[in-house]
Amino acid sequence: QVHLVESGGGSVQSGGSLRLSCAASGYTYNFYCMGWFRQAPGKEREGVAAIDSDGSTAYADSVRGRFTISQDNAKNTLYLQMNSLKPEDTAMYYCAADVRCCYSGGYLTICAYYNMDYWGKGTLVTISS
Repeated sequence: QVHLVESGGGSVQSGGSLRLSCAASGYTYNFYCMGWFRQAPGKEREGVAAIDSDGSTAYADSVRGRFTISQDNAKNTLYLQMNSLKPEDTAMYYCAADVRCCYSGGYLTICAYYNMDYWGKGTLVTISS
């Protein structure tokens, strides 16, 4: 069984930074594909970033160049460094894991949220203008 716990959310002003963490337990961490998703009020959950066990990464167009996903296998922890935050980044952020990553044309992509088997409970990020 996989257990994921997010932390690091909070309220910051536009242009600020936050770093989210996701502590994973209950399985061999580096055999899983990990990702960050977010859901704003009234909107569908969307993928933000993904990382494979070999370190390959993928980002949504809306965050590319501002967000960085990384993992520390020794600590079984996934991170999301978020810089240059915008009000439209306001959402509940979720950590997710699955046995397999999604690839297209040989490149890692972010799986659809309904393809991810394991989820944390989320951490809230609020960006004020």
